[in-house]
Amino acid sequence: MGKTTGFMEYQRELPPDRAPAERITDWQEIHLHFPDEKLQTQGARCMDCGIPFCHTGELLSGMAAGCPLNNLIPNWNDMVYRGLWEQAVDLLLKTNNFPEFTGRVCPAPCEGSCTLGINEPPVTIKNIELSIIEKWFDFGFVIPQKPGKMTGKKVAVVGSGPAGLACAAQLNVAGHSVTVFERDDRIGGLLMYGIPNMKLDKSVVRRRVNLMAAEGVKFVANTEVGGDYPADKLREEFDAVVLAGGAGKPRDLPVPGRELSDIHFAMEFLRGNTKKILDEGDLTPARVSANGNVSSAPFISAEGKDVIVIGSGDTGTDCVATSLRHQCRSVTQFEILSRPPNERQPDNPWPEWPKVFRIDYGQEEATALYGSDPRHFDILTKKFAGDENGGVKEIHTVQIEWVFPGNGARPTFHEISGTEKIWPTQLVLLSMGFLGPEDGLLKQLGVEQDARSNAKAEYGKFATNVEGVFAAGDMRRGQSLVVWAIAEGRGASREVDRYLMGETNLP
Repeated sequence: MGKTTGFMEYQRELPPDRAPAERITDWQEIHLHFPDEKLQTQGARCMDCGIPFCHTGELLSGMAAGCPLNNLIPNWNDMVYRGLWEQAVDLLLKTNNFPEFTGRVCPAPCEGSCTLGINEPPVTIKNIELSIIEKWFDFGFVIPQKPGKMTGKKVAVVGSGPAGLACAAQLNVAGHSVTVFERDDRIGGLLMYGIPNMKLDKSVVRRRVNLMAAEGVKFVANTEVGGDYPADKLREEFDAVVLAGGAGKPRDLPVPGRELSDIHFAMEFLRGNTKKILDEGDLTPARVSANGNVSSAPFISAEGKDVIVIGSGDTGTDCVATSLRHQCRSVTQFEILSRPPNERQPDNPWPEWPKVFRIDYGQEEATALYGSDPRHFDILTKKFAGDENGGVKEIHTVQIEWVFPGNGARPTFHEISGTEKIWPTQLVLLSMGFLGPEDGLLKQLGVEQDARSNAKAEYGKFATNVEGVFAAGDMRRGQSLVVWAIAEGRGASREVDRYLMGETNLP
C-alpha cells in the first residue's frame, strides 16, 4: 500500500450529515461529501494487512462477513490514496455494477470485517466507494457502453430491483437482448419504492436505469408477469427467464385487534409516500398533504398522529424518519429482542458482523426532536384496541425476559408481571421483516419452492426445476441486503449465459 503507516497516523473520519433539525424538513439526501484530500487520508488508513477479510463475502453465524461482491477494496483504497481516480473506478466496476447504490444503503459488512477494526475504528470503505463512482459521474465519464456483438438470444428478467438490474446489465454486456418487466409504474423495485428518498435519491436510480436503457436494455413497467402478461407467453417469447421479484410477503402480527384500521405494513406506508412525492415532483418541504394527491398509490399520513413502529431494523428506521417528515405528534419503536451490547461480545468475534448497539439516522432525528431514542426493547405487543370508528387507538404491551437454555436449543421468553402498559396511537406500522416471495408467478410457472417458500434454485447455479427458468436475489435466498441481491444477479447472469451459449466469459 502507498501509506503503510497510515492506519497509525490518521483517525477514522466520516463526512458530516446534515443537521437533524434541517433535514427533517425535506426529502433530500441526508449525507454531505468529503473533499478529495480527506478521502485520500481515509484511503491511507487501509492497512497492508495481507489478510483482507473485507472482500471475502463469507457467511459467518448466518450473517455476511466481508463484501458478498468480493470488491477489490484494498486495491481501490490505494488508488484513492494516490489520487488515481481512473484506476480506482476501473477496479470498483470490475465487481460492482451499482456502487452508487451500495455506497448509500449497504450496511457495510466489509467494514465489520476490516482487519483494522479488530482494535481500532475500521477503514471508511463505504464512503470511499460512493465517492469514487460519484466523482466519475461528475466528470461525465460514465457513458453508455453498448455490446459489440449481439447473440440473437432473448432473456426476460422479472423484477427491476437490484438483483434484476444487475442480472440485466451483465446479460446485456454478453450481447443478449434483455427485457426487464416491472409491475410498478417506475423501474427500480426496492431501490425505487422500498427505500426513502432521503436515504437514496430517486434521481440516482433513474440515472442508472437511463444509462442501462441507452446501453440496450429494454424496460417494461406497469406490467405484472402472471397477470397482465401471461406466464406461458413469457416462456414462449424468451430463450431464458430470470425471476428476481424479491421477497415481498410481509410478516404479520396476528394479535387481537389486528383488523382495526390504521394498522399498516411498513412497505405500504413507504411506497405510498415515495410515489406521492415523485408524482407531485416536489422534494421540499417534507410535509406531504393528504389533499390534492395526484398519486394512484394509497398515501398514509402520519401528520399529527402518535405513531408506533413495530420492528427496529432498517425498514423500521425508515418509517420513523418518514413519520418525522410528516410532522407526526410522536413516534415510538418497539423491538421484541433485547438491546444489543455497546461492544462485541466473546461469542461475536471478528470477522463476524459486529452485533452492537447502533443509532441510525431515524433514531438520531427522533432523539434530536423529542430528546430520547424512540426504541423500546424486550417489549411484546399483546393486543390492539380501537375507537368507536374502528380505528386503532391503543397498543397493549408487556415487557419480556429472554431465556437462553444453551446446547443449541432456541431461546424463549417469559412475560414480566406488572410491566403491562397501554400506549396511545393512531397509526401503527408493522416492520417485522418478510416471509418470502409472493408465489403466484412461481406456481404458474411450476417452479418448486423450498421450505421457506423461496424459489428453489441452488446457489451458484440459480437454475430452477423448470427448463430455462432461473431465480436470483431475495426471491431465491429470502430477505437480504442490496449487496447480496447484486451479487446474486451477477451470478445468475453467468449461468444464464452458460445455458444459452454453452460457456460464459462473464465475471
